[in-house]
Amino acid sequence: MNNQELENEIVKIKERNKKVELDKAWETSWTRKICICILTYIVVLIYSNLINKINNIWLSSLVPVIGFTLSTFSLRLIRNIWEKNKR
Repeated sequence: MNNQELENEIVKIKERNKKVELDKAWETSWTRKICICILTYIVVLIYSNLINKINNIWLSSLVPVIGFTLSTFSLRLIRNIWEKNKR
């Protein structure tokens, strides 16, 4: 391996490390945690309002699953905004 190839590999490793560090920062950020809480709470409110006449443990058990799933879909937009502010 010549010097240019080594330098290219080092650059690639540094770029990967930056991405890994940003991923780690996002996973542990308060922004992410608070957004998951808020979105889950909103889903619980809406869902509970829709099924308040139905007393079924199977339907009630879906609340956290639906809340978490919807929050993970919507967090992409929030993460993009968060990443722009981190750079």
